[in-house]
Amino acid sequence: MRLSNPSIQFGVLATCAIAAASALASSHREAPSITGMPKVDATDFYMFRSYEAGREGFVTLIANYQPDQSPYGGPNYFAMDPNALYEIHLDTDGDAVENITFRFKFTHTLRDIQLPIADKKVSIPLVQAGAISAPNQPTSNLRETYTLDIVRGDRRTGRVDPVSMAGGGMVFDKPTDNIGDKTFGGPTGYASYANQHLYAVNIPGCATPGRVFVGQRKDSFTVALGQVFDLINLNPLGSTSANPDALANRNVTTMALEVPISCVTTAASPIIGGWTTASVRQGRLIASPPKSGHGTTTLNGGPWAQVSRLGMPLVNEVVVGLKDKDKFNSSKPKDDGQFADYVTNPTLPALIQTLFPGATAPTNFPRTDLVAAFLTGVEGVNKPANVKPSEMLRLNTSVMPTPKARQSNLGVLAGDTAGFPNGRRPGDDVVDAELRVAMGALCVATGALDALKVGCKPGDAPAGGAALTDGALQSPAQFSDAFPYLNTPLPGSQ
Repeated sequence: MRLSNPSIQFGVLATCAIAAASALASSHREAPSITGMPKVDATDFYMFRSYEAGREGFVTLIANYQPDQSPYGGPNYFAMDPNALYEIHLDTDGDAVENITFRFKFTHTLRDIQLPIADKKVSIPLVQAGAISAPNQPTSNLRETYTLDIVRGDRRTGRVDPVSMAGGGMVFDKPTDNIGDKTFGGPTGYASYANQHLYAVNIPGCATPGRVFVGQRKDSFTVALGQVFDLINLNPLGSTSANPDALANRNVTTMALEVPISCVTTAASPIIGGWTTASVRQGRLIASPPKSGHGTTTLNGGPWAQVSRLGMPLVNEVVVGLKDKDKFNSSKPKDDGQFADYVTNPTLPALIQTLFPGATAPTNFPRTDLVAAFLTGVEGVNKPANVKPSEMLRLNTSVMPTPKARQSNLGVLAGDTAGFPNGRRPGDDVVDAELRVAMGALCVATGALDALKVGCKPGDAPAGGAALTDGALQSPAQFSDAFPYLNTPLPGSQ
């Protein structure tokens, strides 16, 4: 896509700075406390206008959890936490407070399959007792289900309505993780099985049905993780495909929801902000010894406490200081002023300059360019009216989706206005885009006369035009162009 109007070109380049000052890895194990609670660790959040043919009137929301899943992670695999709340929040008026929340709550039911061994019946040690080809089969020893609610207003005190299947029923089955080809009937068996868990849903207050899928997927993020955390042990000006993807052999658990645009926007603005959180009970005790059964080790009580938060990718991982990472995970966007120094005076550019002296960090402080773009959106692109500065993913739903074949993995940086950071699609290479912006791409784009009015100029960012990369290619070609977009998980017996 090419833009002929120079002012529009400036605006498009400016949106790349929404994620400025963050880069290098998605939200996998990003804070000290969350490393001990992997079941509620958010890894990636996506929000984009659906680009599946015929679904352009919908927004897709995807929240991934549970990082670093080895495909062979048996015998228990990666069930979700039944004592947690997993939520996707939407701010529809720019005030940094959720107006709509989609809330997922999981339940585990142990079938306790037993085999006759001599004169006794003995419980099996596995989650399956034979082949599985459909939801809730007798051979499935552990059934995992979930409910989905929509909350309008405050996430804890607002109006709660259950989301139901189009054909009736309010309890949804989550597929068993991809144990292997023999369990699911061959190389294509798991895809067929998982697709039976894609539900059309009636969302109260929405005239048109949406869709939901919850289940294991191939990890959708691509990054040269080992090299990046080894003091950026790579060539940042090299090929965009020079390094292997550190997550190529990992799975995640996905909660994907497709909702009508008309149901999540207002007449006043087509722009929505979004983020995902996970919360657990404030009090957790260990039962010693636990009762016989499944999941009886912990005793949970007290109010809900948020322990994970993810909007824009990479923020808590490499922007927020180590001392505040747990605090950020428990915070809400409306209180983001407490983290302002990490944006106005970011450490990442200075680190890059230290490691690569030829890449001079921007010199405009405070980084007003990053504050304007990163915390508010960009005027005329995805900035809500009367916005309160806060960190979240923002999407202008009035921008038409770009078909998969024409998508650029650099999103708006390459003129694809339907891509990151105007929302985020699976194929958007947020690492490369954010590396470039952190080093001052916005200051270069705004020009000597500061056409974007962001308070900097090209001379403030000597490396702002550099084509920085981690060398691990993220591409739209890696993904499907149909809901839920993310790929079939890797089998445990591969």
